[in-house]
Amino acid sequence: MSYRITIEPLGHSVEAAEGQTILDACLRAGVWLPHACCHGLCATCKVQVLDGDYEHGNASPFALMDFERDERKALACCATLQSDITIEADIDEDPDARHCPVRDFAGTVVVHETLSPTIKGIVIELDDPEGIDFQAGQYVQVKIPGEEQPRAFSLADRPSERRRIELNVRRVPNGKGTTWLHDGLKVGDRIELSGPYGRFFVRASDPKPLLFMAGGSGLSSPRSMILDLLEQQEMRDIVLVYGARNRAELYYHEEFVALTHEYPNFVYVPALNEPTEACAWDGFKGFVHDAAMAHFSNDFRGWRAYLCGPPVMIEACIRTLMQGRLFERDIFTEKFLTSADGANASARSPLFRSI
Repeated sequence: MSYRITIEPLGHSVEAAEGQTILDACLRAGVWLPHACCHGLCATCKVQVLDGDYEHGNASPFALMDFERDERKALACCATLQSDITIEADIDEDPDARHCPVRDFAGTVVVHETLSPTIKGIVIELDDPEGIDFQAGQYVQVKIPGEEQPRAFSLADRPSERRRIELNVRRVPNGKGTTWLHDGLKVGDRIELSGPYGRFFVRASDPKPLLFMAGGSGLSSPRSMILDLLEQQEMRDIVLVYGARNRAELYYHEEFVALTHEYPNFVYVPALNEPTEACAWDGFKGFVHDAAMAHFSNDFRGWRAYLCGPPVMIEACIRTLMQGRLFERDIFTEKFLTSADGANASARSPLFRSI
């Protein structure tokens, strides 16, 4: 059995199989809906159901309040259909966005390496000879054995490497998914995933110079974006401010240092917030937002900023950018949320509307 979803204000219609979520049906048909966590935690995919019957699914009560359910609002990543429906979504079309239909993939792990004490680099060679078509900044959902919910990981390599994809996986304490990816997975193992997902991408048509700010495994998306930009011979100035606690956690450091020598328009600003004497660190000491403030002398006017990392880092960077005269239209963010963030996922920055 299948049902039809009509999406307003686009007027497009797509088919949804029984048990398929609204979001999955739309993305696989090449119709983009706002979304982020895909697990009913963040409320980014909230839609208004204008008519038709549906089930809410596993939507968090923090992301979808009782009064919103009464108003026939739903989270597209959780809601399944019981009839044909019409939804209204907050769709903001962007001429720089690519519409890459979501597909299922299988592949073989060809690299499983330690990038830092908490992060593994996993390279997967996909079975499909055409590989995955994605826009730098997007992510995939990885299936975890024995777990109903897949886990989201940003694609860390350039889009031209379609057959071999790279994931940077940070170990989450007591996280079943990341524990398996760290300790249970090995070279030669088979793995399944779907994608691409997400709306975090570089506005290529905008001539403004580009500032990337990242922390921890939040480096994945900026790395993909920067490698793609440099491969495309981007002439705009590009600055990466990347932070970690200590030198051992500052992964891909040598790669970015090398890129600064190869590309005169690329600047790399690493920062450590808890360097030890063993680090022998003579670079910036402090957090990502502190390093950016020092590098730009607290004046970010004329730049476009792309932020990727945990919510606390994003909030601090937004405050710093706004104090330095950069505002919402020039700031794009991607927050990393785990199931532990569910209780706070519906909270929104008092300073900024996250995208």
